[in-house]
Amino acid sequence: MMTIKRTLQDKITERIMPGKAALIFGARRVGKTVIMRRIVNEYPGKTMMLNGEDYDTLALLENRTAANYRHLLEGIDLLAIDEAQSIPQIGQILKLIVDEIPNVSILASGSSSFDLLNKTGEPLVGRSTQFVLTPFSQQEIAQTETALETRQNLEARLIYGSYPEVVLMDSFERKTDYLRDIVGAYLLKDILAIDGLKNSGKMRDLLRLIAFQLGSEVSYDELGKQLGISKSTVEKYLDLLEKVFVVYRLGAYSRNLRKEVSKAGKWYFYDNGIRNAVIGAFSPLAVRQDTGALWENYLIGERRKANFNAQLHKEFYFWRTYDKQEIDLIEESTNELTALEFKWGDKTPSAPKAFQTAYPHAEYHVVNKSNYLQFIG
Repeated sequence: MMTIKRTLQDKITERIMPGKAALIFGARRVGKTVIMRRIVNEYPGKTMMLNGEDYDTLALLENRTAANYRHLLEGIDLLAIDEAQSIPQIGQILKLIVDEIPNVSILASGSSSFDLLNKTGEPLVGRSTQFVLTPFSQQEIAQTETALETRQNLEARLIYGSYPEVVLMDSFERKTDYLRDIVGAYLLKDILAIDGLKNSGKMRDLLRLIAFQLGSEVSYDELGKQLGISKSTVEKYLDLLEKVFVVYRLGAYSRNLRKEVSKAGKWYFYDNGIRNAVIGAFSPLAVRQDTGALWENYLIGERRKANFNAQLHKEFYFWRTYDKQEIDLIEESTNELTALEFKWGDKTPSAPKAFQTAYPHAEYHVVNKSNYLQFIG
């Protein structure tokens, strides 16, 4: 089987050092276990790899004393813990190891930023580096594709997404079945575990509504009315869905100009395939009404992947005025403001006048099928 080296692998390896913890976050099935095993296998010192969902691991770590961990880790240079969010008091455990056994390096992964950050956030301030592992980026897939294949596979990326196993499958039927299984078996598992939610049906219905409103501004009040739940419950559920890397919110970019929308939000999916599986929509682009939204979701996702993989810490927004001038994506870093408009067709509109006037130094680009590869690296 083809192997694709993850962009983050070397960056994570560089941050593995005694007295520190490297934390890998990401949705289930995006390859956290694979990247951890590769790092562990290539590590020059003596390693121990544990799985947080294994009862033997829980038993080994249950006695939370420095003496127990010194005995357990005698001669070990790197301790790697997969699915660390499943271990009670994992934050205190890792802090104790970092503080009391300073010659040991730690690598840990979790499929929920809520769980692992909640349990390690306070104890590991200043002692950890955090990484987000996403589905494959197109840059990563390019290791195994020619330019012609990339062009031919674009429709499949928009419909089936870029989860590692999906990319490596050769049949559309298998891709469809796999994505349905992820949504059914894995997607809500973390959320229900995090919050002890009883009503997974409402969560799934909310996810469907967000999928149908992909790239549109959403009203929590309206969503609540449609689902028969309160606005605050809608916000809570969306927050949980964001913390398990299913969806993410783009806020409106505003420097408080009178005509700029400032409080609205749009929701996107980390992966196109998951979005389409949620609503059971795997039809070819030629018969779809949502191709523009899929294109937008895909390109914003690729820009975010590049940001995560390069550890750039950019902020992402959309921009709109009350008189309907708008731009799909605004990226802000320390010294730069970049505006991107995404078009599936060949149109190349100029930047809206209000934006040009308010932000004369911003870069502006229209991204379409002919030039998109320049913009997703």
